[in-house]
Amino acid sequence: MTAPASMDLWISAFLEAQAADRDAATNTRLAYGRDLKDFAGWLAHRGEGFAGATRERVEAYLVSCEAQGLSKATRARRLSAIRQLYRFAHEEGWRADNPAIRLTGPGKSRSLPKTLTRAEVEALLDAARATGRSPAERLRNACLMELLYATGMRVTELVSLPVAAARGDPRMILVRGKGGKERLVPLSAPARAALADWLATRDAEDEARRMASPAAQRPAPSRFLFPAKGAAGHLTRQGFFTTLRAISGAAGLDPAAVTPHVLRHAFATHLLEGGADLRAIQTLLGHADLATTEIYTHVVDERLKALVLTHHPLAKD
Repeated sequence: MTAPASMDLWISAFLEAQAADRDAATNTRLAYGRDLKDFAGWLAHRGEGFAGATRERVEAYLVSCEAQGLSKATRARRLSAIRQLYRFAHEEGWRADNPAIRLTGPGKSRSLPKTLTRAEVEALLDAARATGRSPAERLRNACLMELLYATGMRVTELVSLPVAAARGDPRMILVRGKGGKERLVPLSAPARAALADWLATRDAEDEARRMASPAAQRPAPSRFLFPAKGAAGHLTRQGFFTTLRAISGAAGLDPAAVTPHVLRHAFATHLLEGGADLRAIQTLLGHADLATTEIYTHVVDERLKALVLTHHPLAKD
């Protein structure tokens, strides 16, 4: 098959294949697109393109990324995007080789994830119940926070939850994660109570909005647990970030230090501290590799070390 004439067409064809064949998430495709456009711009500045780039050229690009001060994680991600683009091009017959296949990335720096204490999480949950412009918004915020801490969901998984998953007072909820993989996560009693309270209010508000429209133009009921007026039809990631900052401030915590991922880390760390099995935590978080989950053991180890150094009499000067 003849290769596309421009690098933009290479990128768009690759991204379409990622969506169709691999069910890649929107955020993943956006990241691939940004990385590949940067590589395309670098090649174009040198009068070259994807079709003729050699292994040496890819290496030179990665060296230039390092010279710009880009982190190891960013450089590793860019190499991964380039490698996958050329694998796709090879499968399509656009290239006879993959010039990036044998390149070794810089590796990712494995820093310990930031987390929260149980007292800080309790403060956040209390603040969520009192944060919002209306009783309905306060119930929604309480439900969001209870679900996030009870399940360890990613923020995209949380805001896009279908309302069908919440019907019938479920003891477990089905979550659709990265790559379309599904997993069941149990709900705590507080999370179930917050979910029931929000669901009753959400259904009433949804029905009121529908009935306010002319009969011929009446929209279908929202299929999302957290509906919104935007194009997505549900609360956006950005909308949740804004809400979380307000809740963090009301809880007396630094809003910049509290993110959805920090709450996900708190979920995993507190489970591990309570004696949960690492494999079980891997399943609940939806990690493909146990090594990703194992980093939480280091968080607990660091806390124990700090406890000994702070409180043991022989550790003091």
